[in-house]
Amino acid sequence: MAVLLNQFLLLSAVLFSIGVYGVLARRNGVLVLMSIELILNAVNINLVAFGAFRATVGGEVFALFVIAVAAAEVGVGLAMVLLLYRNRRSIDLTAIDQLRG
Repeated sequence: MAVLLNQFLLLSAVLFSIGVYGVLARRNGVLVLMSIELILNAVNINLVAFGAFRATVGGEVFALFVIAVAAAEVGVGLAMVLLLYRNRRSIDLTAIDQLRG
């Protein structure tokens, strides 16, 4: 049984929606980073699905590039959350504006 492009797009839309909800509704820094990763994975599913649909490797190559950028984003994001926790003893993102200076 072949998986259709529509099924990949539906899965990607659901994952993207869950990720956007997590970014908008959560104030916990780690959960927001996880939601951003969920969004990026939904984008990767779209890229690979369209690449397979068109029978080109462009989608897979671009998905690998997105994975590399996501790894750098996680490193920087976790460093910021760790800095926030060390200074404020909380990972609530409403206190991130207090890190200035």
